[in-house]
Amino acid sequence: MNLAEIQVDPTLRAKLAQGHPWIYRNHVREEARLRSGQWVRVRCGNFTAYGLWDAHSAIAIRVFSRVTIPDAAWVEDRVWEAWEGRAALRDNPAPTSAYRWLYGEGDGLPGLVVDRYGDYAIIQTYAESLHTLVPLVAPALRACDPTLRGVVLRERAADYDVGAGEDRATTDETAPPRLRPLWGESPPADLVVQEHGLYLHADLYRGQKTGLFLDHRENRRAVEALAGGRSVLNCFAYTGAFSLYALRGGAATVISADSGKGLAEATSANLALNRLDQRPHQFITEDCFALLDAYAKGSRRFQMIILDPPSFARQKSNLHAAVRAYTRINTLALRCLEPGGLLVSASCTSQVSREQFYTVLAEAAALSQVRLQFTHESGQPADHPVPAAFPEGRYLKFVVARALPLP
Repeated sequence: MNLAEIQVDPTLRAKLAQGHPWIYRNHVREEARLRSGQWVRVRCGNFTAYGLWDAHSAIAIRVFSRVTIPDAAWVEDRVWEAWEGRAALRDNPAPTSAYRWLYGEGDGLPGLVVDRYGDYAIIQTYAESLHTLVPLVAPALRACDPTLRGVVLRERAADYDVGAGEDRATTDETAPPRLRPLWGESPPADLVVQEHGLYLHADLYRGQKTGLFLDHRENRRAVEALAGGRSVLNCFAYTGAFSLYALRGGAATVISADSGKGLAEATSANLALNRLDQRPHQFITEDCFALLDAYAKGSRRFQMIILDPPSFARQKSNLHAAVRAYTRINTLALRCLEPGGLLVSASCTSQVSREQFYTVLAEAAALSQVRLQFTHESGQPADHPVPAAFPEGRYLKFVVARALPLP
């Protein structure tokens, strides 16, 4: 095969040799007239590798291998490696049937993810060029797990031009994704999966992400362990997964809040599915900023407040606005906490680093005139692995903190 050879900025050599998979367009020495999805040979000094060219994305090349152009056997090896890496999750005594099978860069397939929902695999790509690999991934999934009933491709143009770590962007409800069958059956419209023994409705056709926010699975368990006897406010609740865990953990009361249409009904359906008492639960359909502001002004207080907002910045140009939004929402929440109450706060914005997020929380504490004491911190779970040379893949920050009076 005659491959186009792309020379890139020699200052990238160390990062590429360590395994960083992205080459931005401004690091390509000479723009090539190639179609998206074409394999190229990358040269950076004495470093060579093989990657997929993208004609439109800010990421001009995604690097896959230093040894060979990926073929069916190469892709199957990556799928098996990822499958083995999720063995502990599948063997967990508390049943879990929804997880991320392939996490793009983390599993050696940059720009492509596969989520497992029951007997169905949902492929999603984050760049037009990745369509070259889709025909190889679907049969590799089937070969790895013959119990699959169907493999589909989730198509949404707005998902392009981001990395697989950009996991929590707001979706455009006016343009729902299309699930294109690649093999076997299409998943049902009302699919039920399990997560640590809880049942969840997963809307793969209209839901955000590929149906559920799978990256908070272990963080929801942390909330369950802390919720006993507390009054809980779950902001940006979506279909109420954090609320379900809080109720199973013995929360005295739970208010779920989200501005999304139909989410109150979806949360109620999840409560009924798990036969949880709905009397301690209330769903409020309202903007969470406005709701917290009203609670703060009305001196309404809670013993635990959960903040899991959507991404406030998909690009570096939005970073300042994202920091302001995180500071404001956390400040409002702290003003609604009882002394000694727990702030459970998350950021899924990869543009905001862990250090920046902690600075945001410190600033929110100063504005609220409280002392914030971190008691637990984590990120995404084991099915969202991060390569050592790719810190961009660690997008999720999750903190539990006590709000204490100033001494």
